[in-house]
Amino acid sequence: MLLGALAGTAWAAPPKTVLVLGDSLSAAHNIPVESGWVHLLGDRLAKMEPGWTVVNASISGETSLSGRNRLPGLLEKYHPAVLVIELGANDGLRGLPLAQLRENLAAMVDAGEQARARVLLLGIELPVNYGPQYRDGLRAVYADLAKEKKAALLPFLLDGVALRPELMQEDGLHPVAAGEPLVLDNVWKALSPLLRQP
Repeated sequence: MLLGALAGTAWAAPPKTVLVLGDSLSAAHNIPVESGWVHLLGDRLAKMEPGWTVVNASISGETSLSGRNRLPGLLEKYHPAVLVIELGANDGLRGLPLAQLRENLAAMVDAGEQARARVLLLGIELPVNYGPQYRDGLRAVYADLAKEKKAALLPFLLDGVALRPELMQEDGLHPVAAGEPLVLDNVWKALSPLLRQP
């Protein structure tokens, strides 16, 4: 009996990995780590999609360029089945030319696909004071890139959260802990189909 149990363990399929590469919106900024949407995703996967695990490689302040530079090492280390890219907010807040943001995101999508990972892009929105031209252009970067690369897309990570003051921190940029389950629900709609692909 014991030998059978050990044999079953030895031949069990290795866990499939979701790698999240993001900034403070995925790094549980100013809230407990276990309250952040990425940690909540790990909990949900354990219950609903056994055999999957989550690696959170998100860093507060991350830009698309720094994420692009870090990604090859992360792909080599974790060999994810799914790559979730949540970057661009810090670039946008700094007014980075959108062509540069698109180039960095495209390189990350390409790197993920070359590593045989299914890619999910998480789009962001900027405050209205950044003006309609830049804000519309930022939306278009994610939409056009996802269409061109055939990557999955969540157009706005904080949909249904960002405009509810009671769910946002005083900076108006990051959710409080109570808003994170709603963020996870947004991500889940776009992510769950990728988990079931062969």
